[in-house]
Amino acid sequence: MRKSPNFSPNHTTSDKPSYPNISPHLEENLNAIEGFFANCKDLIIHRWSYGQGLEQSAFTVYFDTLTKTTVTNFAKDTLQNLVPHELGPAETVTIKDVIHYFENHGIASPNVELMSEMEQAVRGILDGKVVIFFDGWPKAIAYFALDVEQRQTSEPITEPTVQGPHVSFIESLDRNIGVIRSLLKSPELKFEYFISGEKVHRKVSYGYLEGVVKPETLEAFKQKIEGIDQEEMIDISYLEEWVNDSNYSPFPQVRYTERPDTTVTSLLDGKIIALVDGSPSVLICPGKFIEFFTNSEDYYYRTIFSSLIRLIRLAAFLIALMLPSTYIALSTFHSELIPTVLLLAILDTREGIPFPAMIEALIMEFFFELLREAGIRLPRPIGSAVSIVGALVIGQAAIQSQIASPVMVIVVALTGIASFALPQYNMAIALRILRFPLMFLAATFGGLGIMVGLILIYIHLATLRSLGEPYLDSFAPLDLKRLRDAIFVLPRRLLVHSPRSRQLHKKSAGRKKS
Repeated sequence: MRKSPNFSPNHTTSDKPSYPNISPHLEENLNAIEGFFANCKDLIIHRWSYGQGLEQSAFTVYFDTLTKTTVTNFAKDTLQNLVPHELGPAETVTIKDVIHYFENHGIASPNVELMSEMEQAVRGILDGKVVIFFDGWPKAIAYFALDVEQRQTSEPITEPTVQGPHVSFIESLDRNIGVIRSLLKSPELKFEYFISGEKVHRKVSYGYLEGVVKPETLEAFKQKIEGIDQEEMIDISYLEEWVNDSNYSPFPQVRYTERPDTTVTSLLDGKIIALVDGSPSVLICPGKFIEFFTNSEDYYYRTIFSSLIRLIRLAAFLIALMLPSTYIALSTFHSELIPTVLLLAILDTREGIPFPAMIEALIMEFFFELLREAGIRLPRPIGSAVSIVGALVIGQAAIQSQIASPVMVIVVALTGIASFALPQYNMAIALRILRFPLMFLAATFGGLGIMVGLILIYIHLATLRSLGEPYLDSFAPLDLKRLRDAIFVLPRRLLVHSPRSRQLHKKSAGRKKS
């Protein structure tokens, strides 16, 4: 008799368990299963008999916390397919009938699976399958019976919408892919799967629109995710570090979305999407700079309004990045550039402040970041109240105690509000990181320091690439035609002929010529 595998809590990925083959002896298979799932109290092992005089034996194994409550019906359904009548006991069934029927692909159930390895059986049980072992047959039958509670489709939480579809993805990979296919009904929409992680064994999928995505971009993506099957992937954000061309850049090189319409639009633009079972977000790559200021909702409004909103987002980007450093530079080095009346007002409010503008800005920025994180981590009904009340109380107290001037409070508040105006949260995080180096440069060198900082940021952006494509695409190198859907949104008739997706329009142009 084979020894049952022995697992310990300290078992690591590098020390993989040795899976025995499925034995024709039922007791050996039972011992192996009990060894793999020792101390798993929610594992159900049901032994039963069948055939003439109940001489044939088998057992069913499953997790009652993962499967449906009517799992014992699978044993009856398995045997009922082997007898000519529809009702009554299957007394004439033998193990030879079972082997002949299932190994020759008899039509038993649309979700039946034949397993020949013990590793398959173990993985099947963990995936919510009901596995049946028969005495005298070195194989097993598995039925998919997963029944884990899932939340219903609701409005997007991180991307609320005013006009457009009010539907979001959920934590089910199959449901999410089904939603995408229902909106993009094309045989050129391809999805590929792989399993990641030795412990979590998480199902990962990536999709693209064949003929639209650039072949070199797709190849670069596949090369980057080589070896990712060793990653214990819990959420789709784990994939970002594998896809990034530069993990040390503060600027994000992928986008995230919970909205199916944004996902479909990205596929039509030649993007690659990635999904993970258990994550409600979709990763979109490659991500380019201007795309972090766009939203699928821009195309649901009139052209003038959408273009105005994009200009406001770009202005918010500059305010969130430069406003504190600009105020520090003007008040410390370039006071002559401030109008006299405004300068006198600023000096009057700063009278009695014991800190220079740089220290004052650092203190207020620290308090604001603290309130921001507290508002995010606390429960939603409490978080909004704490952040609002905390900002009012601390701001007023800082002014009255002469720790900060009213102008500095206004500057920090406007900076925070501007960062909230960006559609992508990961771009706002980049601004939070870059804001402080610019403040130090402004406090040290004034306006010259800000110029040097901006030049360094631009050089970094110009050299940054995402899956081999320029991060500042349409701007560096400059492409005026592609700018029709970058800063401004032109009317729909012009966008139809806009080279937004180069591969797609090359393909359609070739068809017209032929």
